[in-house]
Order: sequence, then structure tokens, then C-alpha cells
Amino acid sequence: MTNSLNQQAIMMDQIPIPNQFLASYTKFGLDEKEAMVILQLYRFMYMQVAFPTPSNLAAHVSLDEEACILILRKLVQKNLLEINETKNEYGQLSETYSLNPLLEKMYTQPKEHDENNEGTLFILFEQEFGRPLSPFEIETVNIWLDEDRMKPALIKAALREAVLMGKLNFKYIDRILREWKKKGIRTVEQAREAGKAFHGKQQSDQQQAPAQKRDTSIYYNWLEGDD
Repeated sequence: MTNSLNQQAIMMDQIPIPNQFLASYTKFGLDEKEAMVILQLYRFMYMQVAFPTPSNLAAHVSLDEEACILILRKLVQKNLLEINETKNEYGQLSETYSLNPLLEKMYTQPKEHDENNEGTLFILFEQEFGRPLSPFEIETVNIWLDEDRMKPALIKAALREAVLMGKLNFKYIDRILREWKKKGIRTVEQAREAGKAFHGKQQSDQQQAPAQKRDTSIYYNWLEGDD
């Protein structure tokens, strides 16, 4: 009888965690600490605690309150978590966390090989920079995506060009994307053709002035381009 009761208690204590999250959280630029904070948020929501404080979260993870605050802020900036305001029948406002942005990305994400997969974009940046992105850098990427309507594939192309030019910084990448936008370049194919056209002009100029040493790189120096 005791075994039966214990087994029932164990079964009642289970929380349904989406398998898709455990299998693919790294694809959204999440590390293990961020994933654990999300799981704790999920647990609190399951317990009908809609807005756990950083102190509540810190009590259940190996992170202090400040670290939890930074992770929550980063999740919001990555568009994986949102904070909503709700009003009760007395007109009182309260805040709630929502993981809907993450769930939507998980269950509507394109195939892994798709260049327009936003989930791999932050991972790629952090791999190339060799460090986590700062909140300002994350916000910059989100502006490119949400306000400038740049396709992830085009942002990745600009990142690759910055890497190959040895100018790995956000100012340089932003200049590339702004130049492409000004020229009406919206796809990787158009960017590639523009690069070929520039390279062809550069070779022609070099042939006309063979005595003048010029950069033979096939990549355009966007920081020195026309405004």
C-alpha cells in the first residue's frame, strides 16, 4: 500500500517538459545556465506562479540573483521570453512571463540547413566572436531582423565578409548591411553579384594602373565605401 502511495505521489509530481526544447535549445543560442532558468520559469508557470522574481529563481539554481536578472534580460532581448501586463477585475496591473516566443520558434522553425534560421544566427555570432554577445550586440542583431527586415542569411553573409576581411566588429557589419540596404540588396545572391561586380571593376582599374599597388581582396571595404 505504501509503495502504491509513493508511486502515485511520484507520478503526481511530474512536469511535462517539451522534448523539442531539450533536444534543440542550443539551436536558439542558449547555454545550459539559460536553459535551466527557462526550465525553472516553466516549473513556476506550471505551479501557477506567473511572475517569479530573480530571487525565486536563484533559490533553485546555482546562480545568484544578479546572474538570473542578466539571463532574464538576455532571454527577452533574444525574443525567447516576453513580459506581459495583465489587469484584474479591479483594474490592478500585474506582470507575467510568457514563453510563447520560444515555443513558436521551436515548433515553427525552418529546417536546420535553412540559411534563414534565426535560431542559429546568435550561435554563429558567438562562435565567430569567441564569447557571448553583450546585451547591446543582441539588441543590434534584433534591430537588423525586426526593424530593418534583414534576412538571417544576409546577416550571416555580412558576418562572413567581416571575418574574411579581418574586421570582426559590429560597426563594420552594420555598415555592410546598410550599404546593401541602400543599394536594394535583399538576398545573398544579390550580395554575391554585387561583390563580383566590384571585384571586376577593381581588376579593371588595376590593369589600367599597373604601377599602383592596390588591395587585391575580393571583399569590399565597406567602412571606406561611399556614404
